Amino acid sequence: MKIHEYQAKELLRRHGVPVPRGEMAETAEKALAAAEALGYPCVVKAQVHAGGRGKAGGIRLARNRDEAVRHIDAILGMTLVSQQTGPEGRRVRKLLVEQGLDITRELYLAIVVDREREMPVIIASCQGGMEIEAVARDNPQAIFKVHVHPASGLFPCHIRSLSFKLGLNNAQQKGFASLLAGLYDLFLKSDASLVEINPLIVTAGDAVMALDAKVNLDDNALFRHPELAAWRDPLEEEPLEVEASKYELNYIRLDGSIGCMVNGAGLAMATMDIIKFYGGEPANFLDVGGATSAARVKEAFKILLADPHVRAVFVNIFGGIVRTDVVASGIVEAVRGLGLRLPVVIRLVGTNEEEGRRILRDSGLNFVTENELAAAVRRVVELARGA
Repeated sequence: MKIHEYQAKELLRRHGVPVPRGEMAETAEKALAAAEALGYPCVVKAQVHAGGRGKAGGIRLARNRDEAVRHIDAILGMTLVSQQTGPEGRRVRKLLVEQGLDITRELYLAIVVDREREMPVIIASCQGGMEIEAVARDNPQAIFKVHVHPASGLFPCHIRSLSFKLGLNNAQQKGFASLLAGLYDLFLKSDASLVEINPLIVTAGDAVMALDAKVNLDDNALFRHPELAAWRDPLEEEPLEVEASKYELNYIRLDGSIGCMVNGAGLAMATMDIIKFYGGEPANFLDVGGATSAARVKEAFKILLADPHVRAVFVNIFGGIVRTDVVASGIVEAVRGLGLRLPVVIRLVGTNEEEGRRILRDSGLNFVTENELAAAVRRVVELARGA
């Protein structure tokens, strides 16, 4: 789960990580009042779940009241378009107004999970304030990594190593040590999958501070953090993905024309790969899970068909735990109830597959059924193209 910058900074504050003084506002009046209270210069920042806000005009420096009014009016309500939002952009509904600071250096600091090493890794760079992907591509030697074993935790040697590599002086190293310890504490106790500060700044007074903050939380651990789960902003998420989550369906919208309904994440990934192999484009990732029901299948169909780009539907079910006859009943109920006119290609293999196929045959509906995966995919690709 992603959260806004102002929420991430509240988390950082709770764990002793220094951040600029600031206030979130949802109206122009409150934003201007925050700017007046903080004093000038101040910074007006769009709050959306996407990076690249500065280049897209979503972060602006106000040196006086007139500039603050102008920037607030320009940003609040705008559709911010960046590389991360896609061409449709994101509407700005909230602002963060922060104090201006005297910045002497911009660094990069993040903690993520290294899935290969199965432990957290701290990533740092002297080249903050720019996309870390660009740094990795153009100047990989400027990126420093320190792995932290989850059993032993963060040691002073980890912090000293990064301090020296970042070229911090003695005064800055002390602040950096406290900041990194707090950041690691946040990462563990909040069950975060990503904590990123870009830029991490050094001020003229040698203070080390998080000027920006991005925190992603592990969805699977949110039951342990109901207060953090309440920070979810559905308006910043794909509406169909929000709807799918209500029925415990794993759905991610893509750009293709073939709606996919599959049970199991691995099979779903393989299904998308083979659709691409045969020249098609998947419209989504949709995993109905291993213990699905007819009602759940019906809801999955509703979500698939809510995407106007879908031209054909492919159901690929391998019945291990799930019974294919239950899935077949759900498909029939969904297609009848929704008045579906799009072609549907179905592959049911596994538990009760003969009964599942009988239910599909006796439904009187115009399904295309295939037992072989390659044949099924070739057929749905043809149908999506209008064959």
